[in-house]
Parts: sequence; C-alpha cells; structure tokens
Amino acid sequence: MDTTEQKQTPKEVTHSLSSYAMGTDEVNIVCTYGKIAIWYGRQTPEVIVGQTLISISKIDKTAVHETEIVCDFDKITEYESSGYILVSYAKAQNGYRAMFNIPFYSNKALYYLAESIIEDLKKDDVHIDIYWNGDDSDIARLYDEFKDIEGWKVKDITYKDEGKHRDAPK
Repeated sequence: MDTTEQKQTPKEVTHSLSSYAMGTDEVNIVCTYGKIAIWYGRQTPEVIVGQTLISISKIDKTAVHETEIVCDFDKITEYESSGYILVSYAKAQNGYRAMFNIPFYSNKALYYLAESIIEDLKKDDVHIDIYWNGDDSDIARLYDEFKDIEGWKVKDITYKDEGKHRDAPK
C-alpha cells in the first residue's frame, strides 16, 4: 500500500449501519444494505412520491423495484414501452401474471411507477421495496437529497456492530 492510500484510510473504525429510518408523517423510508423499504401513507403529496424516487435514482442508477402485475397480454407491451423490463410471465386465471423490473436509470419507468403509486394511494397506503447497492455513504447522500422535503427527519438508526442502537434526535 503506498503512502497516499495510508493517509486516506481513517484511523478510527466507524460504526457500520444496519438500518437507517427517515421520513415525514406521510412517508417512511428504511435503508439497509441491499434494500430500501418505502411506506407512502394515503396523504402523501404527489410531489413527494416523485422526489423520493428521483432522489434514489440520483444516488444509485442500478436500483430496481420488482413488481408483479396481473393484466391482459396486450398490456404487457404497454408496460415494456413505459420502461419496465419483463422478467417473466405466465397465464393466470384472470389474465397474465407478469413480473417486471423497474430500473431506476430510466426516467420513463420512474414516471410510470410514480403514476402507479399515486393511483394506488387513492385506495390505500403503498409499500414498495427497492433493491440497490447502497452503503453508509450512499445512505448519507440519500438523506442529503431528502432533507429539503418539508418535515423530513431521521427517525431511527441501528448499527451492525455490538448491536448498537440510536434513537433519532428529537
């Protein structure tokens, strides 16, 4: 290892995050390595749905949401033309069960996903999981992206090592 690398290596060991929860009264986001779990409450403003999805896209373009949709066969092509990536499909009792990946590198797919979430919020809360390659620094960058949303705050932080847990600041 050369001296430049040694100088850049921190001398203190930092705590690795196990989970980092943040949000507002209307939206809750829990970030872990590999997954971002989002809960949108029925009162979530449409703009916040868009902001959260775009912010995640800015931090990790490789992020993806997997979804299963039961629809007519012709509708599968419509989803594909909206940026969704068809993973598999099978004949079901009431149409076709199609599995799609929604890539966060595609603004078109994110827009279509946001529309779908907003439509679903008219009926009930929405829970989605997004798979990503984020680490501690990506979680910090994601918080920086979100912090301008009115009412945004850290809700809970859990560390991996030694089972450490820290409540969010009041």
